[in-house]
Parts: sequence; structure tokens; C-alpha cells
Amino acid sequence: MTELHTPRLTLHAIDTAEGERIVARHAGVGDVWADDFPFDGDIIGVTAFLRAASAHGNQRPFGHYRITRKADGQAIGGIGFKGQPQNGCAEIGYGLAPSARGQGYAAEALTAILTVAAAHGVSRVVADTDKDNVASQRTLERAGFRQLVANGDLCLYEVLLDDSSRSSQP
Repeated sequence: MTELHTPRLTLHAIDTAEGERIVARHAGVGDVWADDFPFDGDIIGVTAFLRAASAHGNQRPFGHYRITRKADGQAIGGIGFKGQPQNGCAEIGYGLAPSARGQGYAAEALTAILTVAAAHGVSRVVADTDKDNVASQRTLERAGFRQLVANGDLCLYEVLLDDSSRSSQP
């Protein structure tokens, strides 16, 4: 599986070559990026993916995915797992280029990535967000997450991957 499709998005599992282009902020032949992609959050997430791939090999399906808007074919962000699941739990992170925010794309991508986790035996997914990032908190809630705890500047969210915990879909 290298791609996931939602009504408005394609999530493409990146490889190390694409990851290196993203971190270098240098589009290659065939790359179609929004003007503000990659943004700093993409660089952080993809750098972590590249480190994990270097240390542990192929990360699929628990790697990093480029989020592409179907309407114009532009890369607008990324979403991925922060390592391999442990004890049935996976941690994820995501972000969108500023020009793509506020349109429900992140919740749509989150819902898609949760299907990957569930299909590969993960029963719990966690994510954190800054306490001041109300938009990200609402995005997580739209994708079925609930807040567990606020600790310092971070809020920790979780979703249990069963039918009753995912009643809210984007």
C-alpha cells in the first residue's frame, strides 16, 4: 500500500528519496507542491521519518505520508506515525501548509490514517498538540480523538479503534 484515497485527498507513503527532497525543500521532477509546502512542521516530521528509516529500515505502513489535494494535485502537508506501534498503540503527527488550513483536510487525513492503524492491529492511537493550538484540538476531536490530559504546554489525545469511539467523521 503506497496510497490512501479520501474524497478530497491522496495520502502517499513517501520513501527516503522523496523525504530527502522535502527536507531539502527542493521539488524533484513530478513533484507538485503548494507554494508554502513544505513548511517547518513538514521538515520536522519528515526528518524524524528519515532517522527511523535509516536506523530501522522500511517503516511502511507506519511511516510518513504526503497529503495531496485532489482538486489541483498539490502537496499540502504530511501525516505520519512517530515510529512503529508498541503494545497496540501508535503515535501520530500531522500538519498542513498554511494555505490549506481551515478546510477540514487534516481531519480527513487523520480518519484515513486511522484506517491504516486499525487494519494493522493497532487498537489505540495517540497524538499531542500545543495547548494554545485550538484548531488542532478541534481537528483531533473531529477525527474521533478525545483529550486525555493537558500537561504543561501540551494536550494529549487518544482514539480507541473500535466502532463506538469513531462516531464523528469529517
